[in-house]
Amino acid sequence: MNSQRRRSPQSRSILFSSSVCLAIGIFGLAGTAQANPTSSLLLSLKEDLQTPSELPATQSLEAESLKDLTNPFDSQITVSPDVESGGDPAARSLLQVSHSASDLAQAEPATEAPTTRPADASPVLDKWEKQTPNVLESIKRDPSFRTRVRLGLSYFPSTNDALGWNVGVEDFFIGKTSLTLSGNYIASFNGDRKAGGADLRYYLFPLGGYFNIAPVLGYRYLESPRYTTDGLNVGFRVQAVPSRTGAADLSFMLTWVDPGQYDEVGVLTLSFGYALTKNVRLSTDIEKQNSRYKKDTRFGVSLEYMF
Repeated sequence: MNSQRRRSPQSRSILFSSSVCLAIGIFGLAGTAQANPTSSLLLSLKEDLQTPSELPATQSLEAESLKDLTNPFDSQITVSPDVESGGDPAARSLLQVSHSASDLAQAEPATEAPTTRPADASPVLDKWEKQTPNVLESIKRDPSFRTRVRLGLSYFPSTNDALGWNVGVEDFFIGKTSLTLSGNYIASFNGDRKAGGADLRYYLFPLGGYFNIAPVLGYRYLESPRYTTDGLNVGFRVQAVPSRTGAADLSFMLTWVDPGQYDEVGVLTLSFGYALTKNVRLSTDIEKQNSRYKKDTRFGVSLEYMF
């Protein structure tokens, strides 16, 4: 009896220590479960579904499955019979796989409906589909100025301030070359001043540039109250095109009519044009005629239609 009474306090201390350790262990498991409930659920499911003897086989199966995922033509991933026969829907939803990489690779691509070009499709795109053009070469060869037809009024301050009219064609291209044909006719309403002729211009630089020079060769007729002359018209033309396709240009032309003869006349013309619409523009020109007899001046304002 005495021995039993002396051992009772020891037994109670051992029982109290065991209870404290058990409480600490339960508290730690509860904290882990709260911190990562998904991981604890998966661990518990895995422990329930697998026995210790099946662990090595399961690990090798998982390694082979990960290796097969890198193969685009892998077979469909199947679910183990144990999980398939299990009654837990959470386990089946987590482990079942319905498709694999091979299903996506072997799936038939969606057929695209044939596209039809609209009736108002760009002709430039149609041309590029047939043959890819050399854009740089096209820019160089495509003229930066256009053929123009001119009609306007003229003012002759050196001939009693007479008024008149003028008509002409500027830079009519001969084929796909740098050679153009130009011509005009100018007259005063009182008949004291007349001038007309035609000339060829051959542009030396690429037509698509902003600057060009052209030798001029043609025929010219001049009539004024003091003199009348006609003959070969030779000279040069300098042209600057700050805006392409006829939107704006500035030109300077100097020619000699019947050069080397007694009745030789030098003609200097400065002109400027600015587009009002896509095909219509306003043109102004100043012309100076220098002969042995008299110096004449003409101012002109014209409307031009561009082709």
